[in-house]
Amino acid sequence: MVHFGISILITEKSKKAFTEAQEFIPGGVNSPVRAFGGVGGTPIFFKSGSGCQLTDVDDNKYVDYVGSWGPLILGHAEPSVVARIQDAVAKGTSFGAPTELEVRLAQLIKEAMPSIEKIRMVNSGTEATMSAIRLARGFTKRDGVIKFEGCYHGHVDSLLVQAGSGATTLGAPDSPGIPQDFVKHTISLPYNDIEAVRDVCARCGKEIACIIVEAVAGNMGVVLPKKGYLEGLREITQKHGIVLIFDEVMTGFRVAHGGVQSIYNIKPDITTLGKIIGGGLPVGAYGGKKEIMDNISPIGAVYQAGTLSGNPAAMTAGIATLEILKDPSIYKKLEEKTKRLATGMEKVCNDAKIPAYHTRIGSMLCTFFTEQPVTDYATAKKCNTKRYAKFFHGMLEKGYYFAPSQFEAAFVSLAHGEKEIDATIAAFKDVAKNI
Repeated sequence: MVHFGISILITEKSKKAFTEAQEFIPGGVNSPVRAFGGVGGTPIFFKSGSGCQLTDVDDNKYVDYVGSWGPLILGHAEPSVVARIQDAVAKGTSFGAPTELEVRLAQLIKEAMPSIEKIRMVNSGTEATMSAIRLARGFTKRDGVIKFEGCYHGHVDSLLVQAGSGATTLGAPDSPGIPQDFVKHTISLPYNDIEAVRDVCARCGKEIACIIVEAVAGNMGVVLPKKGYLEGLREITQKHGIVLIFDEVMTGFRVAHGGVQSIYNIKPDITTLGKIIGGGLPVGAYGGKKEIMDNISPIGAVYQAGTLSGNPAAMTAGIATLEILKDPSIYKKLEEKTKRLATGMEKVCNDAKIPAYHTRIGSMLCTFFTEQPVTDYATAKKCNTKRYAKFFHGMLEKGYYFAPSQFEAAFVSLAHGEKEIDATIAAFKDVAKNI
């Protein structure tokens, strides 16, 4: 099959691979949302990617709007990034010792995000948020954590309460295996409800170590903060001596070079990062004010370590990517491409009289199949997931790979051209007839 349309999608090798995978891997996947539980059917097994295209094991080609869930802002296998990774790997994959590469990546991040005065590299977004929470508690000598319903911060025990993303798709926002003692200090509030935060902090602000938030939520679909919401969080945390943590694992270097915090001109105390700063390789980081970061071992008492943290391959991929992203024209191009796709998809829904609510920021977008605005977890859960499943499979049949869940973002990369975007809109127009 080639992209831009075919009537029958043959995925026999994917089906065989999935059957075999289930014998060795729980559910046949290594991350739950990949199992297609939110849309039904058999997951596609991929073997290669180039630019904005993916090729599966049956040699079907797809225009990809998942982008490895966000990191591939330059597209798959961007030649200059691949070349630098190959060079780095040839010199050694890991030393368990310092390298100059770690310093260079830290410099690039700090240049883009002035709120980050010092930064610690880790291996995943989960590690970053877990470590940031521990650091905030150690710094404030408090235990309480405020998070928001539908915001996913990795599978951290104390944060897997009313989480979004795969937890929402699978209908299991609270995971077994987490002792009640681990979450008794976690307060989960509605996203975008600043008065709820004021109320809680007025009553027990001196017990709260931190507030952690996806400044733009990306794990219940793309949900934007209401006017004044982030500013309100900053005001409240400063008033009560609470550490404000922006989870920008998904949005960092994606919605803008300086992340969400640069768009809204707000400086959090700690920022967590991942995805793009690793150029497609596993990575995470957390950074912030010097007075807070200096509480981390070896100069502080808050312990955190990792054998593969700052490994040369991931650092090199991140450096190669962030050096390219220093060009401001790139974000202008991404904005134009994504707006073109979002506007086109919105028009298709309007013309076909399909109830839908559309959100976009930078190169992230989402089409919610619902009759009302989506502003929080409660309204996101009212979406018509059966309609989304029809959209997903209809687009898949035509060679367009979107997230296999209503509660995820779509991502546009620099490799997407007008040709692919216009063809995507045309395919959606055809698919809309059946959803």
